[in-house]
Amino acid sequence: MNSKKLAFIGTGNMAFAIIQGLLKSGYPASQIIACNKSNIARREALQAVGIFTHFANRDAVEQAEVVVLAVKPQMMAEVCAEFADVDFSNKWVISVAAGISVERLEELLPTAKNIIRTMPNTPSLIGEGMTGLFAKKSVNSTACEFAENLMSAVGKCYWVETEDKINHIIAITGSSPAYFFRFMEAMQQSAMQMGFSEQDARLLVQSAALGAAKLVEANPTVPLSTLRENVTSKGGTTAKALEVFEQANLADTVDKAMWAAIYRAEEMEKSL
Repeated sequence: MNSKKLAFIGTGNMAFAIIQGLLKSGYPASQIIACNKSNIARREALQAVGIFTHFANRDAVEQAEVVVLAVKPQMMAEVCAEFADVDFSNKWVISVAAGISVERLEELLPTAKNIIRTMPNTPSLIGEGMTGLFAKKSVNSTACEFAENLMSAVGKCYWVETEDKINHIIAITGSSPAYFFRFMEAMQQSAMQMGFSEQDARLLVQSAALGAAKLVEANPTVPLSTLRENVTSKGGTTAKALEVFEQANLADTVDKAMWAAIYRAEEMEKSL
C-alpha cells in the first residue's frame, strides 16, 4: 500500500485498532496524523509510537491526502463543519461511521468526490475483523484499493454493490459479535447455576465457542448444517438441547433480530 498522508479524525477504539494494524504492516508512523480533542491517554499512546497528534482537525485535513472519518455518527455533522470549505477534490475520504450515507457525506463535504464508506466490527480490535465497504462507481479505483488495504490491516474485507447492503452488513457482521456474546453470556449463567465458578464457566464456554468457530473456518466447503448434524446423534443430548431451540423458534428470532438492526440503521441514515 502506498504510504499516503493519512489524517484520522477521531481516535476511538476502531481508529486506534486501524492505526495499530497499519503500523504492524509497516505503514510509516510519520505519514499518520491522529486528531482527538478529549482523550489525553489515547493521544499519549499514539505519540509513543510516533504518531503526530497536535493538529487541529482542519489543519490535519488540509495536510492529508486521505481523511479517515472515525467520529461518532451523531457528531459527524458538527465535526465536518470545521473543514467543510476545504478543497477535497484531490483527497480521498474513508468513513467508518454507521448510519452516515455517502449522500450525507457529500452534503457535509461538498467538494469530496472520492468517498468510501466502510463498516468494520469490533473483532478488528484484535486483527480478526470483517469490514463491509461501499463506493459509488465514479470513485477512483485506486482510492477503493487503498481503502481495502487500509481495512485489511485489521481483518478481512467484503465489497457490496449497493449502499443499502451496508445496513445488511451491519446486521450480519457489525452487530453480530454482540449476539454471540449474549449467547455465551447465557451459557455462562447456566453453567454457574450448575455450580461452576464464574471463571471456570467462562473458560468452558469461550473454549467451546472458539473451537466451534475454528472448526467452521477449517471446513469452508462443509455446510453449517452438516457441521451441526455431525455433533448431533439421534436421540442424544445435543439433539434434546437443539429441540428446545427449535421449540423457541430460534431461527425466526435470529431473523427478526437481524432485521431490527437493519431497520434501525435505516432510521439512523434518515436522522443524521
